[in-house]
Amino acid sequence: MRDIEAPVVRLQHVGKVFDANGQAFQALDEVSFDIARGEMVAIMGPSGSGKSTLMNIIGLLDVPTSGSYLLDGEDVSELDRTRQAQVRNARIGFVFQNFNLLPRMTALANVALPLVYGRVSAREREERARAALAAVGLDTKAASLPNQLSGGQKQRVAIARALVTEPSLLLADEPTGALDTRTGSEILELFRRLNEDRGVTLVVITHDAEVGRQMDRVIGLRDGRLVPQILETYYGVVAGARVAA
Repeated sequence: MRDIEAPVVRLQHVGKVFDANGQAFQALDEVSFDIARGEMVAIMGPSGSGKSTLMNIIGLLDVPTSGSYLLDGEDVSELDRTRQAQVRNARIGFVFQNFNLLPRMTALANVALPLVYGRVSAREREERARAALAAVGLDTKAASLPNQLSGGQKQRVAIARALVTEPSLLLADEPTGALDTRTGSEILELFRRLNEDRGVTLVVITHDAEVGRQMDRVIGLRDGRLVPQILETYYGVVAGARVAA
């Protein structure tokens, strides 16, 4: 069950070790932080810092070697893979750099897809998918195929798909990386509006300092450890965002 009083995300002493050709590689080391309900947070760091590993753990695509991960107050790090998949589909919405839309399905069908896995009735799927498209300003594009949409419109469809299950957390991996500057700014404005109007909790994995500036808080990583000053070292001061470990 969701605990609306608990942080959406709570990582406690999370570590991740991979076997690299018989050698242990520490990808994450003693990572601990909370993300409160309604926060917009960027996770930033140079290549090899552990951002992708951390994203996979937060998104329940991987499990930590040590420590615990609580989502809505529930320790999900100890769940079996089947139950983790169920929680992931219900509580986490994903937005990817390259949209990951199915090319032969309409915008409406792409948005409704997570509800199919959740065994929602066809009528409710359509109603909720149309509402999600309307929330991102694409209610008139429901019948369009992905190849009939611009890059910005494709990303809006992807965001609608991520929102359709009313998740606890929206997890975005370089969501402006495939977009031009103007369109990327529009997507960031959309995230802010969804946060203000719907209370969406957002975690963005990004290299882009401008994306970091738009967030409420920035978490810095280097060599698998939390390093607040990494932002000054690699990106300059991130104005408008609270830098935190």
